[in-house]
Amino acid sequence: MPRSSSIVPRDADHDTYIVLDAVGIWEGRAWPDEKDSDRETLIRDLLDGQYGHPVRIVVFNTVEGWSRNITTEIAAELRQRWVEGEDIPPSLQDLLELGRR
Repeated sequence: MPRSSSIVPRDADHDTYIVLDAVGIWEGRAWPDEKDSDRETLIRDLLDGQYGHPVRIVVFNTVEGWSRNITTEIAAELRQRWVEGEDIPPSLQDLLELGRR
């Protein structure tokens, strides 16, 4: 039986971001294997359209033992960038609505 890849980063002493992307019939897709898995890389990936319909964004740090849902926080930051003139792909429109709340 093939093993699925672990979501625990190899170098666990940093924040790791996971995006739940609604694809098809709500299949989740996570992208934690990025070497440069930092907040700005996450935002750039979102703005580059690498996610079809992101619905939840979670950050965690296994060494420090915490995790939190930052969906509305990232949505607010994307919304601010849109106000400042950044192009936002159609795939992020629902996420931008969360940034209003």
